[in-house]
Amino acid sequence: MNELQPSRAEAGSAISSGPVFCPVFRYVDAPRAIDWLVEAFGFHKQAVYPNDDGTIAHAQLTFGSGVIMLGSATNDGPWTVRSPKELDGAATGGVYVVLERDEDIDVHCARARAAGAEVIREPENADYGGRGYSARDLEGYYWSFGSYRPAPESSP
Repeated sequence: MNELQPSRAEAGSAISSGPVFCPVFRYVDAPRAIDWLVEAFGFHKQAVYPNDDGTIAHAQLTFGSGVIMLGSATNDGPWTVRSPKELDGAATGGVYVVLERDEDIDVHCARARAAGAEVIREPENADYGGRGYSARDLEGYYWSFGSYRPAPESSP
């Protein structure tokens, strides 16, 4: 077995093979961010583990078959993470989320805007296919939503 791929038992019953990606975010106000991501982008709370002080140790939110993990921004532990809010709005990356149909893009964008998302790229058709838009969340992370579905290359 490849050391980099967990066995079926280790991965869980919902994951049968191949790598799984779960973007991780740290928010200054993680409890508020969780509620906002549900309202604005349509995520669903799967698990939320608060600390005694009201910060979030770990949370998992789902969107279709995708999962993100998040928690409160801290200055301790094995790695220090800052939210764009703490970096004068500078983000160092973003996430692209696939929606099923072109028609969903405009509706999703309107929902996000109504919840206070800063739309930085209005819904548009892409030259390479699909339709999409981009927004910043309440702490400045970049999110793109689109109907273009990139396909991974076949493994040898």
